[in-house]
Amino acid sequence: MKEHFIPPHGGYQNLLSYQKAKIVFDATVYFCARFLNKRDRTYDQMVQAARSGKQNILEGSQASGTSKKFEIKLTNVARASLEELLEDYRDFLRGRRMEEWPKDHRYAKRLRKLNRQRGAVYETFRKGIEHRNPEISANVIIGLIKVPNYLLDRQINHLEKTFINEGGLSERMTRSRLAARSRQGRR
Repeated sequence: MKEHFIPPHGGYQNLLSYQKAKIVFDATVYFCARFLNKRDRTYDQMVQAARSGKQNILEGSQASGTSKKFEIKLTNVARASLEELLEDYRDFLRGRRMEEWPKDHRYAKRLRKLNRQRGAVYETFRKGIEHRNPEISANVIIGLIKVPNYLLDRQINHLEKTFINEGGLSERMTRSRLAARSRQGRR
């Protein structure tokens, strides 16, 4: 049996962090088009931060087969981009003298409940995302951003532990080559 040193990789579509980041991206595109002037620099920055959050999860997943270092780095870039986006929404609210919902706000509780539904997609949150009141829309998206942020924190922690326990490509290549030599020596 041949030993493969490049493990299965990709499959980002199945990562919950990617699925949630995709909802955040779509919501941000909608929000910016609805509530910001397209010529405002913040418009582009918010869309790009949301895109970066989603795309870096994808890229990290694809790179994982040959570089755990890049997987960890790109996953962390995704996390940082979403944190930047979160602050942009908070700036939006603060700049307009609007409030961010506290954890115990009834709408925040409802949003958390919706987020726990299996298979939740953009449509699950459409009513809140596309609400005509920008304060509600921004708060819903803030709540949505917190989910991939939490998941990415856990994912980064898991990637770190996996790297410590299993190593990266070089270690796998060496183990694979030593196993092949061992098999050849037994013939």
